[in-house]
Amino acid sequence: MPESSRAGPVVVTGGAGAIGSVLVREFLAQGREVRVIDSLVGGRRSHLPPEAPGRLSITAADVKEPAAYDRVFEGATEFWHLAANTDIRKGSLNARLDFDDGIVATYAVLETARRHGVRRGAYASSSVVYGYPSVFPTPESYGPLAPQSLYAAAKLAGEALFSAYAYTHGFRVHLFRFANIIGPHMTHGVLYDFFEKLRADPAHLEVLGDGRQAKSYLRTEDCVAAMLLATERAEEPVNIFNLGTRDRISVREIAEKVVRAHGGTARIDFTGGAQGWVGDVPQQLLAIDKIGALGWAPRYTSAQAIDLSIEELRRESPSAR
Repeated sequence: MPESSRAGPVVVTGGAGAIGSVLVREFLAQGREVRVIDSLVGGRRSHLPPEAPGRLSITAADVKEPAAYDRVFEGATEFWHLAANTDIRKGSLNARLDFDDGIVATYAVLETARRHGVRRGAYASSSVVYGYPSVFPTPESYGPLAPQSLYAAAKLAGEALFSAYAYTHGFRVHLFRFANIIGPHMTHGVLYDFFEKLRADPAHLEVLGDGRQAKSYLRTEDCVAAMLLATERAEEPVNIFNLGTRDRISVREIAEKVVRAHGGTARIDFTGGAQGWVGDVPQQLLAIDKIGALGWAPRYTSAQAIDLSIEELRRESPSAR
């Protein structure tokens, strides 16, 4: 079983993405050597500081192709697997996308870690593994899990692979089921999409669904703080945690906030239906008592997280000034 102390190089797949880049910067602030693997399809080099020997390296590689990054795991002491398809809707159009970028890629990362003796791993899963839960807030013990999208199915399969490697090969793993994570460096998601739509048409905002979809929104820095705390204090072979807030906010409320940030004149039109798209889970609220018992609590409510993220996007968007 791995030692509980944190030392040595850390590998972060998807480290140039919205969550990964915040995690990488936190590790660098702790004095850790960080080795990033990212395809740079969704992630961007500009999200990260310049490379520096013994401090930060960035390998541009597809995690499905371990030969391209095998050396990155040499001498590492832990790995964080955040790389994945980030757009749930794309999976409904391309059935192989989440299988390849989710299941195949996760297997490749785990096998590479096993070959190099790296037995500590963390995995970015999602609240969508619960499907349409009948219990709110939804605890980690909820079941049966019934994914509604190929993205969700791939995330649940990834959890199963991490669990199997823990019990078969002596890994210690931490699996994190995220609410909606928002913050700097966003390249997708409801806020980003709304800003892009208003940039293209400042007079009109189309909103998928009926606007009553309601979910939790957690700031990236709160998410990273929770993950780091859990990996320090939870030492079972397999550790599963929900990460979110204790409240939620509707899509209608978010749309109204974004329109106000753009001058308040745009017309909001809803496409109708309970789901925003095929595979969408319209209602979500995670129980966070388990991570709370370790001493963590989100600093921002969902509404506060939305407001802060809107202000960040507003500063970056000429159409919202």
